[in-house]
Amino acid sequence: MDLDFGSLVIAAATPSLNDEPAAGAHADAIEFRIDLARSDTDPLDALNAYEGELPVIATNRIEREGGEAPEGAERLDVLRRAAEFPRVAAVDIELTTVTNGTGEDLPSHAREHGAKVIVSWHDFEHTPHERLSELLGRACEYGDVGKVAVTAQDPGDVLELLGVTHQFASGDRPVATMAMGEVGRHSRVVAPLYGSRIAYAPVDPERATAPGQYDLATLADLIGQLR
Repeated sequence: MDLDFGSLVIAAATPSLNDEPAAGAHADAIEFRIDLARSDTDPLDALNAYEGELPVIATNRIEREGGEAPEGAERLDVLRRAAEFPRVAAVDIELTTVTNGTGEDLPSHAREHGAKVIVSWHDFEHTPHERLSELLGRACEYGDVGKVAVTAQDPGDVLELLGVTHQFASGDRPVATMAMGEVGRHSRVVAPLYGSRIAYAPVDPERATAPGQYDLATLADLIGQLR
């Protein structure tokens, strides 16, 4: 399966690929949160059995960037093996993982198996105005899509994020941006107007994977109204 991120991709975030049928009406892809999968479920077995129509974005997020996967070789090995499945169209890898020497081979390994690479960076406390362009630029350097998720403390943080998004998108550099939290919640709807290529939402409203997310149906409807 293929995702070229040439236009907006609405990704349904879920810890279970069994949610794919429910996501199909509103999503373009399904983000499989491997780190949130039930402990009695082998995510690689789930990927092997997956026969859904939506392409998969595989994410195995570490704890310090908002996930539940412990850092270490086992987490990275699962992500490498996930990239080898034909239905996995993209993998999400943290910028720190790519640059700290532990997962520097992951982007090339994923591309060798036909998967795109989303390189991401998350800040769950604030919006680093002075470093935002630098961080997004580095994510774009290593990834086919550079992703930055920040936390907005005021509307100015959202404006800064949207400005940087527009700057990169105008230069034909695929990016995905969002401001987490209630203050930045609307960014999930309007960031695509400024060039963000991925919008995330949970299939089940009770299982949000980041602060301030809309449920999938609501996000798709709001984006549709603005298009």
